[in-house]
Amino acid sequence: MSGYKVAYFVGSLSSTSINRTLSRALIKLAPDDLEFTEVPIGNLPLYSPDFDSSYPPEAQALKDALAASDAVLFVTPEYNRSIPGALKNAIDWASRPWGQNSFDHMPAAVIGASIGQIGTAVAQQSLRGVLSFCNARQMTAPEAYIYFRPEVYDESGEVTDEETAGFLRTFMEEFRIHVERVLTVIPRT
Repeated sequence: MSGYKVAYFVGSLSSTSINRTLSRALIKLAPDDLEFTEVPIGNLPLYSPDFDSSYPPEAQALKDALAASDAVLFVTPEYNRSIPGALKNAIDWASRPWGQNSFDHMPAAVIGASIGQIGTAVAQQSLRGVLSFCNARQMTAPEAYIYFRPEVYDESGEVTDEETAGFLRTFMEEFRIHVERVLTVIPRT
């Protein structure tokens, strides 16, 4: 395989999301053979099993985007010591109906930024629990709880601090290795 297609979720719906800024930086610092597509989550209705026999177009588009991807990256803030409701709703849509879980055996990584010192650590633990139930193959190290300093990132995704850029580059290189290892053992069908 010449490269991998990575679907990514930004857990924040904010127009000024620092996690969207972080996602731009991660994409710029990632190995060249990773191709990224954002999976939008803001347009999804609230999940209900009533839709299991006939998904609305927005939810079907989410499932189609994941089916066309080799791996998934979650870039999320922390809301009230957990994951944002919009992100959880997207995961619920993607993992249903029963037996059609889009995350089953999919290589996954979790990262997030916060203006607080613990940098989304609790949200990531919450998200990891959900992804474990969804049978995603999670990258467990390096962990990345990013303390966001606005002066380190520009709007295009450039990281001006070399130590931060080096850490994020290493995270993305490790993610690339993780994706290859998982897909070597459990190919996507």
